[in-house]
Amino acid sequence: MAMNGNSTGVYHEKQVRVASLIFIDSPSKSELDEICQALSPHVWINPHKSFLGLGNYDVNVIMAALQRKGCEAVWFDKRKPPECLELSHIQGFILNVPSDYRFGFVLLPLKKRHWIAIRQVSGVYYNLDSKLDSPHMIGQENDLMAYLKEQLDSRDKELFVVVNQDVEEKHLWEKEETQTISR
Repeated sequence: MAMNGNSTGVYHEKQVRVASLIFIDSPSKSELDEICQALSPHVWINPHKSFLGLGNYDVNVIMAALQRKGCEAVWFDKRKPPECLELSHIQGFILNVPSDYRFGFVLLPLKKRHWIAIRQVSGVYYNLDSKLDSPHMIGQENDLMAYLKEQLDSRDKELFVVVNQDVEEKHLWEKEETQTISR
């Protein structure tokens, strides 16, 4: 991974291989590989990352890495509207999307999953997709809600809400009126 200097001042890592890391305090590849080893200690081919060893970590690794940072990734039920989210308690989002396998310029007939981090920086939300050359500005809260609705309309995309562990324990990431309806 190489840090991309950009005019927004927002930290962004351009994807060099398939290893896609998340958030500002992104763990190193060696830390993620260590988590993979801890999750499956006695296997030759680790099921939690790409068999080529280039990254592409599964949700178990991402959740463990976030827990090491005092955070949790909460799966968002996309049957609910994004407006039920209490943005003041949310650290960011991770969007899981389908992606094509490429070998150079050749598109292979295989599918994989890709992780995209979304964060607020100075009141503005950014798409920090490591496949982009630089962060993509989503905008303010209304723009974020529209963006999330559009993404979640796709059947094959999933959203995780990243919150501090105490916020997750108290379920503060969701507005109170929607908590009582869903329980």
